[in-house]
Amino acid sequence: MNRIAKLILSAGLIAQMTACVPVVIGGAAAGGAMAADRRTSGIYVEDENIELKAVKKLESNLGEDAHVNVTSYNRNVLLTGEVPDTAAKVKADGLTKEITNTRSITNEIAVGPKSSIGSRSNDTYLTSKVKTKFVTENKFAANLVKVVTENSVVYLMGIVTQAEADAAVEIARNTDGVTKVVKVFEYLP
Repeated sequence: MNRIAKLILSAGLIAQMTACVPVVIGGAAAGGAMAADRRTSGIYVEDENIELKAVKKLESNLGEDAHVNVTSYNRNVLLTGEVPDTAAKVKADGLTKEITNTRSITNEIAVGPKSSIGSRSNDTYLTSKVKTKFVTENKFAANLVKVVTENSVVYLMGIVTQAEADAAVEIARNTDGVTKVVKVFEYLP
């Protein structure tokens, strides 16, 4: 084999090997998140399935004028986003209820035009700010609370004690840019 062919082959192999690193790291991170989660691994997977099924069902039935996010935590589903009218909001609720193993639905969908890319980017930024404050303030294990932000409103989900819930709400409430905090917790005795 000539030298150029060996270089090309080596470059190809290196590219293939480095592509594995994010997969391994991502898998380890997901495993770590599950290990510190109060849900069983089966419920964790079921939540992922509920989200996937609901998103597919809502996208195919609500049309392009709707923007609905689905978050499932311990089979309790939070619906956020925007739909063009009240009928679409009711329809989203009904379609989500059809999904097997869903325990409850909190429908926080707003009736109005779809949010802008700028608004969604700001929501992503606010979510990261709240999560970062959970870690830096260290009042509870940060991965016990799921943070969802829609239109600068922060929704908090998780299986928590009253003290953990109070700390999470206080941190989120005092984060610049957050307009409102909504608790969607399940409480431990």
